Amino acid sequence: MLKIPDLGYLIQTVAEHDIQEPIPRLMRSIFTTMALLCFVSTQAQQHEFTAKGGDATVKTLPPKRVLPYAPIREADIAWEKRIWRVIDTREKINLPFRYPAQPLFDILMSAIKTGKIKAYSAENDKFERELSDEEIERELSHADTFEIVDPHTYEITFQIVKDEIHSEEIARYRLKEVWFFDTSVSRMRTRILGIAPVREVYQEDGILKYETPLFWIYYPHCRELLAQYPVFNEKNDQAPMSWEDLFEMRRFSSYIYKASNIKGERIQDYLSGRDILVESDRIKHEIFNLEQDLWSH
Repeated sequence: MLKIPDLGYLIQTVAEHDIQEPIPRLMRSIFTTMALLCFVSTQAQQHEFTAKGGDATVKTLPPKRVLPYAPIREADIAWEKRIWRVIDTREKINLPFRYPAQPLFDILMSAIKTGKIKAYSAENDKFERELSDEEIERELSHADTFEIVDPHTYEITFQIVKDEIHSEEIARYRLKEVWFFDTSVSRMRTRILGIAPVREVYQEDGILKYETPLFWIYYPHCRELLAQYPVFNEKNDQAPMSWEDLFEMRRFSSYIYKASNIKGERIQDYLSGRDILVESDRIKHEIFNLEQDLWSH
């Protein structure tokens, strides 16, 4: 068995014999000991890594407590606006939403089925009506009708087959958020209020028929859950962030499809084509310029 010199003993020896014994030789002994300790530690970690199959991408985050938002007085809010966004998971920066090993939709669906978070009706985005178990099962599955012909009697029967919605069918997510100017710190702030996975329905010829949100999740109530699940980091497998980190740091790409207005209209309700993107960009810059203008006066 390899005997490693006592590091404390070597340091004490240097202190007691700093004149009688040559310093360089003792220092070399100390450095050698530290190198041996690092080597043994590395070997132990390498053995553990091999025992796990060498898969560095499959990780579980340690329990993490999410810090609550700082309380804000209503009197300190000088300006406020509701904003609705769309996250398209097919964009490169949003590809972690479609990570096959653990997509966001599977995390939300599993949490809803186990009762960890609540799903609200997609009829509106006010989080007024919680979905029942039957409604959740209906929203998270789709039924197909197949025609079956009896080979002997040629009698035609119809059979309904239910299949759960897969994460590959979720190409977009909708976000509801509030932007406000906090006079207590003189800065613009934002809070995400809700998340809604959007399912796209196609015709038999592959043309998009329509898209519809499945349900709404009240984001402040699911922050603790999202903080326990890692997000794939393609630049560094050893440093994953949680889904809560991703949303709070706004590490995603999105565009505005609605802003609070008197009629409750979406941008596409009064504009079309390229003008929709232009209006979305205008709203974004309007919010940015508001904060800059307040500082300029």
